[in-house]
Amino acid sequence: MKKLIVFLVLIVCIVSFFSFDFHQYFNLNYVKTQHLAFESYTAHHPIEATFLFSVIYIITTALSLPGAALLTLLGGALFGVVWGVVIVSFASTIGATLAFLTARFLLQEFVQTHFSRYIDTINAGIEKEGHFYLFTLRLVPLFPFFIINLVMGLTTIRLWTYYWVSQVGMLLGTIVYVNAGTQLAELDSLSGILSPDLLLSFTLLGIFPLLAKKLLTLLRYRRYYAQYPKPKRFDRDMVVIGGGAAGLISAYIAATVNAKVTLIEKEKMGGDCLNTGCVPSKALIRSCRFLYQLSQSAQYGCQSAVGEFSFSDVMARVQRIIKTIEPHDSIERYTALGVECLQGEARILDPYHVQIREQVLSTRNIIIATGARPFIPDIQGIEQVNYYTSDTIWQIREQPQRLLILGGGAIGCELGQCFARLGSHVTIVQTNERLLPREDADITALLAEKLQAESIHLRLSHQPLYFEQWERSQVLWCEHQGERVALEFDALLIAVGRVANTQGFGLENLQIALNSNKTIAHNDFLQTTNYPTIYVCGDVANPYQYTNVCAHEAWFASVNALFGTFKKFRVDYRFLPHATFTDPEIARVGLNEQEARAANIPYEVTYYHLDDLDRAIADDVPYGMIKVLTAPKKAKILGVSIVGEHASEIISEFVLAMKHNIGINQLLAVPHIYPTFAEANKYVAGRWKQARKPEKLLKRLSRYHAWRRGE
Repeated sequence: MKKLIVFLVLIVCIVSFFSFDFHQYFNLNYVKTQHLAFESYTAHHPIEATFLFSVIYIITTALSLPGAALLTLLGGALFGVVWGVVIVSFASTIGATLAFLTARFLLQEFVQTHFSRYIDTINAGIEKEGHFYLFTLRLVPLFPFFIINLVMGLTTIRLWTYYWVSQVGMLLGTIVYVNAGTQLAELDSLSGILSPDLLLSFTLLGIFPLLAKKLLTLLRYRRYYAQYPKPKRFDRDMVVIGGGAAGLISAYIAATVNAKVTLIEKEKMGGDCLNTGCVPSKALIRSCRFLYQLSQSAQYGCQSAVGEFSFSDVMARVQRIIKTIEPHDSIERYTALGVECLQGEARILDPYHVQIREQVLSTRNIIIATGARPFIPDIQGIEQVNYYTSDTIWQIREQPQRLLILGGGAIGCELGQCFARLGSHVTIVQTNERLLPREDADITALLAEKLQAESIHLRLSHQPLYFEQWERSQVLWCEHQGERVALEFDALLIAVGRVANTQGFGLENLQIALNSNKTIAHNDFLQTTNYPTIYVCGDVANPYQYTNVCAHEAWFASVNALFGTFKKFRVDYRFLPHATFTDPEIARVGLNEQEARAANIPYEVTYYHLDDLDRAIADDVPYGMIKVLTAPKKAKILGVSIVGEHASEIISEFVLAMKHNIGINQLLAVPHIYPTFAEANKYVAGRWKQARKPEKLLKRLSRYHAWRRGE
């Protein structure tokens, strides 16, 4: 209703302007004939004249009416150059800002919601360089200012940024027009004020900030490249360093488009995901879940079920699964696909050459996909402990009686639950006050409750101090609420995060910059900040250490490297899901509550609890929930968090919906098989709809049905 009222007021004002011939007062001849009268009034009533002139100017600009240029001339004629510039500069900026706010109030939400697929890229550019774009447009008179006011209102540029850039950007044009206005009597037309030379000068001045920025970037690149002579010809289009998920997909994409590509891996093909990460952990999780379900046989109506197992056999199965999947990432397969695969340690000699053993490869582009390794914290006495990491735990063949895990992230929770289900006494030490601190508290609380129900000891808000060797055990001393706590263990698993592999292959010699988290610094196109022909992707490039993120980045890195001369693509993380494969699983895509609050993004929350889902009840796993964040009073999905059975599978429907800007209300119209866990997506959409049902319309329908019944 407020928007409708504002819209109608605008329409009435604009129609009235033309209907009552007010536009006749906004032409050069009228102003020239009334010039002396205006000057006389201004001389006798300077304050009133300044106020009236400013108000008329602001209203004209705010309503996007024709006449701003003429009023600027009049400002020069009435107030002189100095005061004319001051008055017109502030009046024009205030009016432009009002037009900007009006467009934002009436249309921004509609445009941002219904055209998010296209405008999100614009928003990203505005967020990063909006002031440059606006300054350029303000300096170039070829762009009508009233269109700039309205269009910028539809973007996410900050109000203060818009105001001060407009004030500064329009200043030179204001000076030219105000100065021309001091010679008002001699002007024959407005078109004569800006000569072609002056227009060209303004245009060059407008694009100068962007050109200067590009030039400085090129000069910086030139400075780095100057010391390395560029080969006249290259042996290869691309050299990829690292044979993990990111490197394999980069090489695969290059080979698919018939580029000559070499992949270098110093250890095992497949990287962490195949050998020490995703594949072995999921194989272990499956075995442990089977054993756990046997232990819960009474829950399924069975009097007893016993699963006899050998710990070494379970770990041997993990290795068998790795061997089964290994051919998918093998040298033989990728060689058949057209990728030259070399084994050994790579060394980047310069932006054009990579050395492996005695061989030097020349290449147009280099992709660094060297992955990450477990981070080992600096805790006193840790060097005396024979600890495991997510890389080495798969070598264990004797089950630890007491397993202490440092870290309550995804790796610590997944492996902790596995070893507990195999019979180990597991203690998880977490410095944070909760597990999985990147997820919302109500989501992780359900996981913590389940882990504790399986006799896993959670030591939250415990700060490790030092390790100590006792006569028959090892001990970690921690501080908790001001007191020291001793935790005994037989085996230690360190799972406090991973650090990017950036040492030992030549980055230091090239002075390639690193981020504070030790990943390689890069721009939105995944180019290193020093050398645009050297790209990065995977764990070495980002804090999202998930295989699907590595694959996602690999596409951008390889396509930009091969075809960036014609078109480059900014990497987009908005719709990337991730999951923690505990029981219950936790999956998420987009924003959660804590991220939305931190970014000051308004949202609404809708819950659906899985204890109401028929399939969850039938499978005897009525545990967990779906949590959806939507834009206020809109169906636009901002993010989804799921905790429960098959969370990693059922979230895919939300990923698709967000990717293609499908509102949560539209999921109600999607048929789902009954009974399935995926039905929960439809039910949470129903909860969202139920909370927004049109009460007044429903009351009218109730009266309508009563009338139809003859009541």
